[in-house]
Amino acid sequence: SIWHTGERACRRDCPVMTLEVLDDVDSVARHAAEVIATEARAAVRARGRFTVAISGGRTPWVMLRALSERDDVPWQNVHLLQVDERVAPADHADRNLTHLRESLPARSQAGAAQIHAMPVEWDDLDEAAARYAQTLADIAGSPAKMLTAWAVGGALSFIGALTYAELAGAYPSAGGD
Repeated sequence: SIWHTGERACRRDCPVMTLEVLDDVDSVARHAAEVIATEARAAVRARGRFTVAISGGRTPWVMLRALSERDDVPWQNVHLLQVDERVAPADHADRNLTHLRESLPARSQAGAAQIHAMPVEWDDLDEAAARYAQTLADIAGSPAKMLTAWAVGGALSFIGALTYAELAGAYPSAGGD
């Protein structure tokens, strides 16, 4: 079902917020993948590339797998940035990058995406952070563009959090309410 807010709170043409309630995690993942694919195609048409920041943790994995199965994403023009990362060796199971790469298999078209990993295995983490900040600036350009990439990643994380909240509410005997 789809819910819309009532009266607009601003005087100009403001978008109306839409709340979509989907059946399960897979439905949310497929819908998020559809939204991202649409935005990616539009960004590539307009600017020649699509940049998105992906949050760590389990929430994005299902969505990324759904996204990787789509054939309408211009993967060769997609830049994936990490929002956060754990300090651990390369390919370690605790690393968000490990799961990001597993969710976008190299054998699929999604393997053509350019993943920009946080260099957390460096000895000097301050230098690593400065280098990643430069990578972000090189890819996303102005701070406004970086904030946009961050906001898209944050919105996807929020969608996942709402999914888990909805599931928890469905099982009050397990601690959700």
